[in-house]
Amino acid sequence: MAESLGRDLVIRTLQESDLAAADRVFRLAFGTFLRLPNPMDFYGDGDMIRTRWLADPSAAFGAFLGRELIGSNFGTNWGSVGFLGPLTVHPDFWDRGIAKRLLEPAMDLFAKWVTTHEGLYTFADSPKHVALYQKFGFFPRFLTAIMSKPVDPARETPRFFKYSGVAATGRASCLNACRELTGEIYAGLDVQREIVAVETQRLGDTILLWDNSRLEGLAVCHCGPGTEAGKTVCFLKFAAVRPGPGADKTFGRLLESCEALAASEGLSRLVAGVNTGREKAYLRMMAHGFQTNIQGVAMQRHNHPGYNRPEVYIVDDWR
Repeated sequence: MAESLGRDLVIRTLQESDLAAADRVFRLAFGTFLRLPNPMDFYGDGDMIRTRWLADPSAAFGAFLGRELIGSNFGTNWGSVGFLGPLTVHPDFWDRGIAKRLLEPAMDLFAKWVTTHEGLYTFADSPKHVALYQKFGFFPRFLTAIMSKPVDPARETPRFFKYSGVAATGRASCLNACRELTGEIYAGLDVQREIVAVETQRLGDTILLWDNSRLEGLAVCHCGPGTEAGKTVCFLKFAAVRPGPGADKTFGRLLESCEALAASEGLSRLVAGVNTGREKAYLRMMAHGFQTNIQGVAMQRHNHPGYNRPEVYIVDDWR
């Protein structure tokens, strides 16, 4: 292993002025690891750095050598659930202990947030990545499939509502309904951070499926360039339906609604990730026409299963 940078390395929270450098390192690191002809082409016109920083600047960390940013890491808080990433280090500084240093403040965040389920997504075929995270108590469990399907603009559009259409006076109660639904799946799971980020940053919209006054499903969607989706894509950042009888049918309707939203935005591809431990959701997505493009492994701290159970209908990935 190359020599550690020791005291010369400073870890601190990212400022807005650091984001351009963090984005360059993010693309260069992943593009180099994946051996792209031009590493900087990684992720195209999608944006994973600024959008996550804007959602929670206190959970974004940079590694600095002097004034040069050489790595970054992000934490995400979904109530009782926390995950980290993307964690990236400039290729010139790989194997020098920087990733470990960037993980340390993320572990402190989990303690501050009092999360009960913590995880990350990494390359399933990289023993080095898996070994790094194991040092912090993360265990590899099920694969996460990143899936996609072409959008069918002629598909019949189901009836659904959008968070953007909720009056300002009704948004607090709407977010409470979302939290109640996800909390029924896993105690304390709360994705209102994602819903609000999509609305305030104008990244897309959140689909809401109501049965009278009872929320039965929700889907947080990023749409197009400058979001986590990228050009021509609608990306399901998170989607879930209420557990119980009829969940499979509601999940199918939620996927159809996401496709209808994508078509209305002129997007041609629907992308979503699902942990294969959620067997029914995974099978339902394949039946809906989704195919796996890439897959990684979900690593979960203390080997805790969390909400990755066969009967759970949740779409997400922890990239």
